[in-house]
Amino acid sequence: MASDQKVHTFDEVVQHNKTKDCWLIINGKVYDVTPFMEEHPGGDEVLLSATGKDATNDFEDVGHSDSARDMMDQYYIGEIDKATVPLKRMYIPPQQAQYNPDKTPEFVIKILQFLVPLLIMGLAFAVRHYTKEK
Repeated sequence: MASDQKVHTFDEVVQHNKTKDCWLIINGKVYDVTPFMEEHPGGDEVLLSATGKDATNDFEDVGHSDSARDMMDQYYIGEIDKATVPLKRMYIPPQQAQYNPDKTPEFVIKILQFLVPLLIMGLAFAVRHYTKEK
């Protein structure tokens, strides 16, 4: 890795989120991947989607090869100041509807959705049968 151990703030790194100027945070290190944008096998969209956050999980989930990991050394530009990285947001599941032990209204609606069209078809056949000229 380069001997330059510059420490970058999160706000500084977030500003580099364009095709012609792209920095990523992976495992606490900052990489300027701008020269690699056109060569990346997944396309530049993949790299751009990883900007503005800690891209460690995105990088690890793909399962990069050892040669890809070795290639990262040439794009290394410094460390990230971990104190400036926002805390990860906790996943809050969406609110679920209250449990309704009495499912009678839902059951009645489902039965009606089935029976009403059958009754209409039966009525239509009856009207046609009794109004037909002989």
